[in-house]
Amino acid sequence: MAQIYAEAPAKTVSAGNGIEYAYREVGEGGVPLVLLMHFRGNLDNWDPALVDALAQGRRVIAFDNTGVGGSSGTTPSTVAQMALDAIAFIDALDLAQADILGFSLGSFVAQEIALIRPSLVRRLVLASAAPQGAPGMHGWATWVIDAVGEPAVVPSHVLDVFYTRSAASRSVGEKAMQRMFTRVEFDQPTTWQTRQAQYDAVTAWGIPDVSLLERVTAIQAPVFVAGGDNDPMILPRYSHLLAGLIPHAEIKIYPDAAHGFLFQHHEEFAGDVKDFLDRA
Repeated sequence: MAQIYAEAPAKTVSAGNGIEYAYREVGEGGVPLVLLMHFRGNLDNWDPALVDALAQGRRVIAFDNTGVGGSSGTTPSTVAQMALDAIAFIDALDLAQADILGFSLGSFVAQEIALIRPSLVRRLVLASAAPQGAPGMHGWATWVIDAVGEPAVVPSHVLDVFYTRSAASRSVGEKAMQRMFTRVEFDQPTTWQTRQAQYDAVTAWGIPDVSLLERVTAIQAPVFVAGGDNDPMILPRYSHLLAGLIPHAEIKIYPDAAHGFLFQHHEEFAGDVKDFLDRA
């Protein structure tokens, strides 16, 4: 029986940058799919149902970047350094090429990886994403950062940001959160240093600078941009902006969904990602 994400043990690998990275992997075959996590998230914050669906017929790898969760080091405060660290992790696994799925902050890092080392990225999935320098992205709305940025993470506040106020969305969100925290072995929690450094990186990424929008036009890999139609953290207009800037990018916006659209619509999203990655 194939291993499922909720039962996958944490592994470690030493990279050339001196960091010991914690990661989990499931599935076999195909070009490996590397997952890049959201603000303050660790290995436990991936919905097992989504990862298992993505791993049908391919190897899927989730990891804690430098200073996050079970990985050593100090979390950097720039997206560019996070991308270099992610490349160091991928190199440590001896992957010559990979597909990349970046979620939220992870989508910023994914864009940088595709720009820094184009030969590494075969296909790119950007979930809840925005390009660097987009006007209005300089930090999140006060109620949003209050909900997800306090020292103690409050699950009900996270639900407010990741799911809409509809009964259907909220119910699915509660089930996804239960799946995330039903496992024998848990990752190390992210620290306050990680929270501060990551939010510094997010706000710096969002300093308005229209000239920086041109950077993503250099992304050579095929790109699938996806988001929720009611995302209060990274508004849907930024998905449209990003998809319009990247040559030949595709876009899909999922209904009655907020920041956690990929968990809420995990079956549909996984199917869409599979179709995109498997396309000739």
